[in-house]
Amino acid sequence: MTNVPLAERMRPKTLDTYVGQEHLLGTGAVLRQSIENGQLPSIILWGPPGVGKTTLAQIISQELKRPFHMLSAINSGVKDVRETIKKAEGQRFFSQASPILFIDEIHRFSKSQQDSLLGAVERGTVTLIGATTENPSFEVISALLSRSQVYTLKALSKEQLQHIVDQAVSKDEWLNKMDIEINEYDSLLKFANGDARRLLNVLELVLNQSQGEKLTIDNALVEHVIQGDMLNYDKTGDQHYDTISAFIKSIRGSDADGAIYYLARMIVGGEDPIFICRRLVVLASEDIGLANPNALLIANACFDAVKKIGLPEGRIPMAQATIYLATSPKSNSTYMAIGAAMKVVRETGNLSIPLHLRNAPTGLMKDMGYGDGYVYTHEQEAGKDYHYLPKEIKDLTFFKPKTVGAEAKIAQAIKDAAQK
Repeated sequence: MTNVPLAERMRPKTLDTYVGQEHLLGTGAVLRQSIENGQLPSIILWGPPGVGKTTLAQIISQELKRPFHMLSAINSGVKDVRETIKKAEGQRFFSQASPILFIDEIHRFSKSQQDSLLGAVERGTVTLIGATTENPSFEVISALLSRSQVYTLKALSKEQLQHIVDQAVSKDEWLNKMDIEINEYDSLLKFANGDARRLLNVLELVLNQSQGEKLTIDNALVEHVIQGDMLNYDKTGDQHYDTISAFIKSIRGSDADGAIYYLARMIVGGEDPIFICRRLVVLASEDIGLANPNALLIANACFDAVKKIGLPEGRIPMAQATIYLATSPKSNSTYMAIGAAMKVVRETGNLSIPLHLRNAPTGLMKDMGYGDGYVYTHEQEAGKDYHYLPKEIKDLTFFKPKTVGAEAKIAQAIKDAAQK
């Protein structure tokens, strides 16, 4: 029997044997056309674990006959990136297409690490393929994102996962020599949780622990072999990111039961409580904001309490904060406001600040009109319109309050002020 894992033995080698992502790789699909035409831009592959991001990157390299370099964001630093880029530079001659640099879990790269890729991507020294399970809009720097095409990979369907199992049993050079019959797939798919790699690992484990000339796989056998496996929690792997994502989304969706459940999973799994508290603080501003200003105070108090008392007692203020935030009214208006304002700043640059708002510490500046026309806010005439934005964008509105919770009063105050 070989020591190579089944998941690796069954890794597809061509686009025709690749399972899933027909919207990208089917006949005439956009990504397939790019590959077949040999005109591949730098791309970001965004999708859940186990849908074939790494495999697809390797297939693309083989199809295009380009050198392939792979780095993992978990254990690679800026030095590794620069050394790999230097090596890639030595592999490109004249008009030869650029080597492919694959960055697995690119969302875990810091800003400085991502910045170190920019020059090579801009010059065409490498064609970047980044893989991420997180929304690249939040996790990949804008400069790198603007130079890449984002492709979203979908979770594999039940039928596709069953096909992968059947292919393994019938075509693997070792398994096809065995007498294997699969009567039920449900438990295999449950433990795989949509992850093709995990699916094949579960299948291999079940087969390795089964006895007899004929192996019949059903739900009972799988449950017996993989008992307790669902409680595994990898603090540095996909479980870490998937669980915190479910936790945050449950709070955002005002589901206190879902939120407390995922909090329990993280605590039992040994997650860093400070990491959890940090996310609560961020969520209190991002998703609740002015709809309940006390949310940030509660989240910050929880952070301080857990730092002081640690676990196991820290689970209590974490549970209190979690349920408080989950049951609070929700608004992302301040989060959207700063995002919209930063977008305008990036697009328009440093627009001229209106003269009446400028500081005038010298006579020369006063003669140039600095501060001229400014009226002290508390002495302004009611109903008179004063502008604070640069004239080019004076009609833009960044903050758009929602009529929920405490923010409803702010929305009404703005409305009343506009009508005066």
